[in-house]
Amino acid sequence: MRIIVDAFGGDNAPLEILKGCALAVREEGLSVLLAGETEEIKQCAAQNGISLAGIEILHAPDKLLMTDHAGDILKAKSESSMAVGLKALAAGEGDAFVSAGSTGALVMGSTFLVKRIQGIRRAAIASVLPTNAGPLLLLDCGANADCTPEFLLQFAFMGGIYAQKVLRIARPRVSLVNIGTEETKGGKLQTAAYALMRQEEHFFAGNIEAREIPFGGCDVAVADGFTGNVILKMYEGVASALMANIKAIYKKNIFTTLSALAVKGGLTDLKKRMDYTEFGGAPLLGTAAPVIKAHGASDAKAVKNALRQARDFAACGATQEIAARAARSGGAAPDKQDEV
Repeated sequence: MRIIVDAFGGDNAPLEILKGCALAVREEGLSVLLAGETEEIKQCAAQNGISLAGIEILHAPDKLLMTDHAGDILKAKSESSMAVGLKALAAGEGDAFVSAGSTGALVMGSTFLVKRIQGIRRAAIASVLPTNAGPLLLLDCGANADCTPEFLLQFAFMGGIYAQKVLRIARPRVSLVNIGTEETKGGKLQTAAYALMRQEEHFFAGNIEAREIPFGGCDVAVADGFTGNVILKMYEGVASALMANIKAIYKKNIFTTLSALAVKGGLTDLKKRMDYTEFGGAPLLGTAAPVIKAHGASDAKAVKNALRQARDFAACGATQEIAARAARSGGAAPDKQDEV
């Protein structure tokens, strides 16, 4: 399988991107099409002893910076590594695309270069979160701050399909993030979305409060992009603060340091469970071909795992099943975003 990768997306590009791609070729047996400035990629690989075996370079003379406007990917930065990679995906030159670059630009580029699945109103960023009961998929995590009930319904069935196909959950429990479990809770968006999901989403399990998410209260948590992004960042912050406090406790004195040895294995497992690099990245659900948003701070390990995730996404048929479900739902009327 061939994965297209943005060589200059993220805080640690291109070095960690190159190292991660080399790992994916060696350990996962993947073929990589790396979009970026050819000479700079070759020079970086040579200086750091990175083999380019299994990696083909797709020349892209420009770079999309985090300070650039998201819409620049369509005009001013149309020859950037992200734009060129997305165009290659749209042209069928690879099976999936991975970038650790600007989230806004990736959503914009995926929407207008790769296109959305027919009938899907908005693509949604879906992040896999660790919980006490296993992985949980949260969407949308920031692609759409303002949503309609119909958007949330589509997020629900897209998330359910991804959970089945990629996370291998046979009957995923899909819940709506709300301020209470009663069906009358929430604002107009939540009450209207609840009514739609109850009627149309086979795996709908009702509302879920945010405090139940870390305990695995559902398998797929659906929210508007503003709420989902707040949950995601709070989740990351609490995990970091918790690990820092645990570390400080065990470093307090010689006795606590010695006691840490007794629970070292458990602490290592906990750290691994809470580590975003284990999951690789977040799928952008609703696009016509698989797109993975890797964390901006991704190191080589995270990049390799993002490529593995992209392979699984492309191989499982989730995109095709989402398209079939959207078609059964009767499609959707065009809106202002479709006309940009």
